[in-house]
Amino acid sequence: MQNINNVTEFIFFGLTQNEQIEKICFVLFLFLYLVIVLGNLLIIVTIFFSSRLNSPMYFFLSYLSFVDICYSSVTAPKMIAGFLVKKKTISFVGCMTQLFGVHFFGCTESFILTVMAYDRYIAICKPLHYTTIMTRRVCGQLVAASWVGGLMHSLLETIATNQLPFCGPNEIDHYFCDVHPLVRLACTDTYIIGVIVVSNSGVIALSSFITLVSSYIAILVSLRSRSSEGRLKALSTCASHVTVVILFFGPCTFMYIRPSSNFSEDKTVAVLYTVITPMLNPLIYTLRNEEMKKAMKKLWSQKWILCFREGPSRR
Repeated sequence: MQNINNVTEFIFFGLTQNEQIEKICFVLFLFLYLVIVLGNLLIIVTIFFSSRLNSPMYFFLSYLSFVDICYSSVTAPKMIAGFLVKKKTISFVGCMTQLFGVHFFGCTESFILTVMAYDRYIAICKPLHYTTIMTRRVCGQLVAASWVGGLMHSLLETIATNQLPFCGPNEIDHYFCDVHPLVRLACTDTYIIGVIVVSNSGVIALSSFITLVSSYIAILVSLRSRSSEGRLKALSTCASHVTVVILFFGPCTFMYIRPSSNFSEDKTVAVLYTVITPMLNPLIYTLRNEEMKKAMKKLWSQKWILCFREGPSRR
């Protein structure tokens, strides 16, 4: 495909063109982004400094929180800054970089969520073999595989999109650079690239979701022979993860399992998995997890005690 590129920058339409609504959106999304960063950092710091949270589940959770921060940081700051200006532009290189980051961290998150479901399956269905199967080395390999899988996926998406000829127009009806909006701007037949996008992004989202559902079906089947107390404890452990899976994979599957088309709902759906889900993850995993809440209280009470002790000594 001959790459004819007369476009040096792209113009975002953003979430809205109304100036009054943009001011409200600026305050709202700035607040949400701060919650994402601070909430996920709180989880990472708590897991890192707490000796009680040393199981594989929290090891994976710390990486999930890190990916959430990175994932939102690829799109949210640019979107928030765009609420303050009339013309929302991004360079061609910046657009391709943003496209790479969105798919890299988004795909990595989907793989980590799948790994977390596998961890819960082993913990509940094979408790006697859990420590021998989910060793520290295996956990590290699973996380590394998630990063490599995300890298390979994002490279394919970015390289394929970068090869498209863009000769105008350069206006994107979105608030960040993604494959579907860019494909619609290409001045060539995009059937092949459309097939690549659906087969790559769609298959990854759908296969990960099917794997997750299969894991939890197996968990539910195995719980039938447990006592009511054991079932409640196991279900409580899995409830947080299931909630996050639904919030993340539902919108992603809607976006990437279908051919490229211009739906006005795309921007709203994208907000769910780039902003709302990363914001809710810390709340879901802390409010529904007694171990995490206890570890946070203990850790931060110790920090305050140390601060009060150091204060008089310095004086």
